[in-house]
Amino acid sequence: MSLCLEMVKLLDQQAHIKGFRNVTAVWLEVGALSCVEPEALQFCFQSAAKDSVAANAKLYVICQQAIAWCFDCSKEVEITQRGDSCPYCKGYQLKVAQGDALRINEIEVE
Repeated sequence: MSLCLEMVKLLDQQAHIKGFRNVTAVWLEVGALSCVEPEALQFCFQSAAKDSVAANAKLYVICQQAIAWCFDCSKEVEITQRGDSCPYCKGYQLKVAQGDALRINEIEVE
């Protein structure tokens, strides 16, 4: 719920800065390693957005897979959690390249 409240706070701030009155849609990118449950965000968003510029907005969650670079075999690999080994060489020298973010990608406004 706190993530949704902060997201709505950002939307309200941007409405004040940019001069729009309503947010009709929000596209939120959720990385597989972000430790955020997309279903929980969907559940909490409408309550958090009540009495804000996003009160009637639709939330679209874009799930992003986790990609890491393996230093052992020099390949880009998909992982499901931190601490996974490389599916090719079984090495553990992985650096996360994408999939750990939570960000607003796009908003639609009136």
